[in-house]
Amino acid sequence: MPTQQLDYFASLVAEDEHLPLTEAAIAVAQHAYPDLDVQGVLDHIDQMAEKLKTRITPETSAIQRLQILKHYFYTELGFGPNPNDFYAPENSYLHQIIDNRRGIPISLAILMMELGNQIGLKIRGVSFPNHFMMRISLQQGEIIMDPLTGASLSKNELQEMLDPYLDAKGYRGELSLPLNIFLRASSPREILSRFLRNLKMIYSEHERWERLLGVQERLVILLPDSLEEIRDRGLIFAQLEYLRPALADMQRYLRESPEAEDATEIRDHIATLEGQTKLH
Repeated sequence: MPTQQLDYFASLVAEDEHLPLTEAAIAVAQHAYPDLDVQGVLDHIDQMAEKLKTRITPETSAIQRLQILKHYFYTELGFGPNPNDFYAPENSYLHQIIDNRRGIPISLAILMMELGNQIGLKIRGVSFPNHFMMRISLQQGEIIMDPLTGASLSKNELQEMLDPYLDAKGYRGELSLPLNIFLRASSPREILSRFLRNLKMIYSEHERWERLLGVQERLVILLPDSLEEIRDRGLIFAQLEYLRPALADMQRYLRESPEAEDATEIRDHIATLEGQTKLH
């Protein structure tokens, strides 16, 4: 694992106040593309923004700016979903998305938010269950927009999308949660953690452990207080037979959360690993 790239990522996400979401999201891909020129990708996005700025004057209203942005992003540049392979990891790497014009909601939203912010629009990300959204503040009120298409969604449409999630979680009847809880703006750290967890899920399902470790290292850096992410890194280390770091992570997990639901399971893992380290 190249420590230089991890140090760079750590420097980007060190503070909440100045966390550069776009740069950090591009930098995530360095685990899979070590030679990626992050600044070159940022420059490419800036060039797109410069084109947009030529179409705007100080008199252009926010709603007009939004229409100009949507036309440019979806119609001219042709950004949209990848219906053939929605779960391909490339849909989460911003440099690939810029080349292919195909992404998933959260990756397209990060690009849209960056371009929108550069032309004076207040666009924020919303970690809506199962489908990342964007929230745009206009004089007329707040708009919730689908990053895949640019469509604005009504409260009824959003509730219909939310209901299956509420059913699955048992949040119905007396426990029913209001829609607004799910529409609050997410912080850059929250957006990045969801972004990384998408990749984590993809690489876990395909058991691509080296790639998964690159993602997991960044999750531990991003969420240093999350013991679950430290445990998961330990489990990945174990799959790769990096026995000592695997033991260190799992022992820390148990030390700091001895009552965890999976404590017995992790103790068993540790016993197995300790047996293996004696053999080495």
